[in-house]
Amino acid sequence: MCGIVGLFLKDKSLEPQLGSLLAGMLVTMTDRGPDSAGIAIYSNETKDQSKIVVQSDTPKTDFDGLEVALANASGVTVGMEVSSTHAVLSVPNGAIDAVRTAIAAVNPALRIMSRGDTLEIYKEVGLPKDVASRFAIDVMSGSHGIGHTRMATESAVTTMGAHPFNTGNDQCLVHNGSLSNHNSLRRKLRREGIHIETENDTEVGAAYLTWRMQNGATLGEALESSLTDLDGFFTFVVGTKDGFGVVRDPIACKPAVMAETEQYVAFGSEYRALVDLPGIETARVWEPEPATVYFWSHSEQPIKEEAA
Repeated sequence: MCGIVGLFLKDKSLEPQLGSLLAGMLVTMTDRGPDSAGIAIYSNETKDQSKIVVQSDTPKTDFDGLEVALANASGVTVGMEVSSTHAVLSVPNGAIDAVRTAIAAVNPALRIMSRGDTLEIYKEVGLPKDVASRFAIDVMSGSHGIGHTRMATESAVTTMGAHPFNTGNDQCLVHNGSLSNHNSLRRKLRREGIHIETENDTEVGAAYLTWRMQNGATLGEALESSLTDLDGFFTFVVGTKDGFGVVRDPIACKPAVMAETEQYVAFGSEYRALVDLPGIETARVWEPEPATVYFWSHSEQPIKEEAA
């Protein structure tokens, strides 16, 4: 099962509504995955600042004085804004690795949800409506985002097992399906220096794309190569700092639907996730083709559709 949603805004006037629209889409997919949920929001870039989102099961204790401890350990200024079990750490550009090292030293129990210049990931165990409410997703703004509601199959119901997965700066992925070669691929990627924290096959898919892009591939090229290198059945929706991509395996047995207007591009596991979007009645609506890469970016507005 599992439910995926995604929204890429072309019209900047809709950016204040991104969180509200995405949360509504995600809640509609609750019966596809009621055990945990998460949303990745790409918000406006802050000059000279990057972000690390961390999670704690005991936030009152773990977040008390955290920014001071991290600043002392890393040697850089760290700001912090707490949202329930998550905290958004603001760090100087170029200091993400230093602060990640400091987090491991100061409190290794903290879990890193995401890092990058614009990306913020919020995810927890529970119903999508409860997760969205806990983090006030409906008041968040941004240029694009993706979300996932999970029905666990291959791993335990935990915060770290929830989607989206972030394995590179401003890169994240959600997935519906199952990869059959994730164990061998996980070992290979770890040998290549890619950090993978969980046993979830989706994190392996995310890490694979990160590895390919670190070796010079564009997101589109990485998605194309996944059709050869990844075994199993899958629908991937991927976010980057600049864009939003979709690919389905050659069999494409998992449901998916897309819609495009002059204002946005939207993805849902089912059409009902899209019905409340503005202007949906006049949108171009279609089912993404198998083994075909779709990608939109704010630097390249036209759709790219490339069959492998």
